[in-house]
Amino acid sequence: IGGVVHTHSTYATAWSQAGLDIPNIGTTHADYFHKDIPCTADMTAEEVRGDYELETGNVIVRRFADIDPTATPAVLVKNHGPFTWGKDPADAVHNAVVLEQVAKMAFIARTINPALIMNPLLIEKHYNRKHGPGAYYGQGKQD
Repeated sequence: IGGVVHTHSTYATAWSQAGLDIPNIGTTHADYFHKDIPCTADMTAEEVRGDYELETGNVIVRRFADIDPTATPAVLVKNHGPFTWGKDPADAVHNAVVLEQVAKMAFIARTINPALIMNPLLIEKHYNRKHGPGAYYGQGKQD
């Protein structure tokens, strides 16, 4: 991780305030984030009254105990807002922009169909064709 971004973008912040993970229900999400975008637990009174910024980091770290942060480079801090990261600051900003669009699409899709889920095979296909060991999708690196 070479860069971290924190925003208060409208849709991602709304999911944060609702205290809900953003479900992986579309191929755009799966192209960039392997799993649902996780939302942290509530911060305790001690965490809020203590070293608040440090404790915000600690709740994020705890939420990623069983999630690969390189495969899902985003989190929602409950009642607060989104954080993203990347290989450098530009990549972290890019992930923040994509996160906001994914949050917006998930909100709209779930408004239309609250029971919507995505085929796990399609999630794996879209994620791995860009990020897996045999990644092939997208522009190749230019020398």
